Amino acid sequence: MKKLSPTPINFIRFTLVLQVVMLCAFFQGWANVIEPSQKEGISFVTLELNSHSFNAKKRSSFNYLSQQEHLERGLTIIHFINADQLEYKTFDTYGSKDEAQEFITVLGTMIADDANMAILAHDSAAASLGDVAKALQDLGFVQLSNLKGRQAYIMHNFNATITEEIHDTSIVKTVEIPSGIGNQKEYFPKIKYEFEPNINRYIAHAGGEVNGVKSTNTKDALDQNYKRGFRLFELDIITTSDGHLVAAHDWNMWARFTDYTGSLPPTHEQFMKQKIYGDYTTMDMNGINAWFKSHPDAILVTDKVNDPIAFADAFIDKDRLIMELFSVMSVEKASEHGIQAMISQEPLLAIKGDKINFLKVNNVKYVGLSRRMIASQNKLLLKLKEAGIKVYVYNVNFDPGKDEQYVQDNELGLVYGMYADKWITDMKIPK
Repeated sequence: MKKLSPTPINFIRFTLVLQVVMLCAFFQGWANVIEPSQKEGISFVTLELNSHSFNAKKRSSFNYLSQQEHLERGLTIIHFINADQLEYKTFDTYGSKDEAQEFITVLGTMIADDANMAILAHDSAAASLGDVAKALQDLGFVQLSNLKGRQAYIMHNFNATITEEIHDTSIVKTVEIPSGIGNQKEYFPKIKYEFEPNINRYIAHAGGEVNGVKSTNTKDALDQNYKRGFRLFELDIITTSDGHLVAAHDWNMWARFTDYTGSLPPTHEQFMKQKIYGDYTTMDMNGINAWFKSHPDAILVTDKVNDPIAFADAFIDKDRLIMELFSVMSVEKASEHGIQAMISQEPLLAIKGDKINFLKVNNVKYVGLSRRMIASQNKLLLKLKEAGIKVYVYNVNFDPGKDEQYVQDNELGLVYGMYADKWITDMKIPK
């Protein structure tokens, strides 16, 4: 057998020194990721701007420090009060001439104040800018004044000049923000809306979260969330291949949840054999009616189904039923038969003329609206609130940081309530 010679001492020393150098380089690189960069004694923090046009089919956003925000249609102004605090507001410069005028007014004031800002477009932002194009040019926003429909746009003035960029699809840009910026002035102060606590402000979305799992539409979800305090429960109602009404979000999701590999939709018998994640009990109309019979203070809010008469006839108690409906015709039909309707976002926004009057004539007391629409529909929300019509927002937890607590702290009062996945402490009514 060949004898191995011992490893030279110098080689071992070289290896150890090399490992130390590599570790130092790693930690130096890691520190550079989380700490502000340094240039000639000035600290910088990065702002990431993501502008996506309608054709990109992506949500525009910005990232700064630990804050990530996904934006709505139009032009968003991001203003730095100081290096650690920012505010922003989105103006629907596609759909509203009034908001385009408000945008140019605010922009003029900010330029006069030498405010540090960034602007980015999302979706389609140019349609209502025509009337203010000359004013934009006068303020130095040459490219913005020529923005076309469905173009991405980014602007910032952190280098003391207006820097603009336009692209037909998307712009992703990282900008270095000097730590000393800011003018301490607020242009978009948050409005705090007061509201009376009420347990009926909260709807358990798809039955509510069960053991950390969302959108199950199961008996287990109803049981757990009733115990937590919910009294309004949303269920998605869809139809099996042989015409039975059952609770499931959609058939593709149900198949994933159950590992079902047969054809879709399943038969009623196939549906009833499956359990969600092997543990949670699915429900047909018999199961739904049995649960609501044993919980007489619970209210059912439906989603997906758009035939108010057929479903109301199948449900155990029409007086404990609110149906989200997806056409003006269905809302009118529900009104004629004394079924409580919640008009969904699309038919509401499609109503020409006086929306409030239509809702009052048809005895509609509830509206379902995406919380992503709050910024662009502020005036409508105030009118609905004044008319006593309760707006419940869905799409809670769809965007980073926009969870139940965020809606509770920032949006309840303007909107009446929310579709919540989970129960939070602030939902309790103080004694």
